[in-house]
Amino acid sequence: MKDFSFSIFPNENFLDLRIYQYGYEQCAPLKSFGPFIRNHYLFHYIISGRGLLDATAADGVTTRRYTLQAGQGFLICPGLINTYFADEADPWKYVWIEFDGLHASESLRYAGLSAAQPVYQADDETQSAQVRDLMLYIAEHPNASVLHLIGHLYLFIDALIQSSSTRLSAQSNQLKDFYIQEAVNYIEQNYQRNLTVEEVADACRLNRSYFSKLFKDNMGCPPQEFMIGVRLAKAAELMCSGNTPISEIAVRCGYSNQFHFSRAFKKHYGTPPQKWRAQNRKHS
Repeated sequence: MKDFSFSIFPNENFLDLRIYQYGYEQCAPLKSFGPFIRNHYLFHYIISGRGLLDATAADGVTTRRYTLQAGQGFLICPGLINTYFADEADPWKYVWIEFDGLHASESLRYAGLSAAQPVYQADDETQSAQVRDLMLYIAEHPNASVLHLIGHLYLFIDALIQSSSTRLSAQSNQLKDFYIQEAVNYIEQNYQRNLTVEEVADACRLNRSYFSKLFKDNMGCPPQEFMIGVRLAKAAELMCSGNTPISEIAVRCGYSNQFHFSRAFKKHYGTPPQKWRAQNRKHS
């Protein structure tokens, strides 16, 4: 194995889970990254050595320092400042995957990982090795098909959930999971309409305030923000193929005003829809 590998995932649009980049590195003593703010979730698994993570909590202010070693991992959440650096005497080697998607925060919640709990620790060495090997497989096969790599991303996340010592209990969260899944299904089936949080809460037979808190606690964002994400992800999918005018795509995705759509799209993707389409259109 080489000391360093870095790959960008091909520009394909996957809504539920998507890879952005991945790789591995044997770091030099005291080599650091940051302070950086990521746009997506970034998970590192430490293959050997040691290092430190300075992670900003969800409040955006409090910073905690974590001392980490081989067999552990750490999660960097989007929108928060993080810095991490290798030990001087025993610098770490790690493998990483940057990913996101509509179900990324939910999957990480099941693993018990968040800005408040960014450190991964497996229940045993065999499970830990499985997480490592799945990540290395992705990092070492940049020429594999995108569906092949996405399949291994799902396997990696499943292994992460099943092995994590902080994973949630399936039984204790069964009813909450039912309500959240009902809400997600309802949003994905009705995003084209002028959908409101009240309507989704009513569909789940819950009080709006309780529903909003339950949704945010479980999904990592308010229901309104999730609805916007679904609409814009569907719009991006439509723009990747075909020649449907952007004004029509906006209407199909629940935006009666194209200006409001363009503003929301640029805020979410960092690029106006016309420019984004030119960069991401699939050519037959």
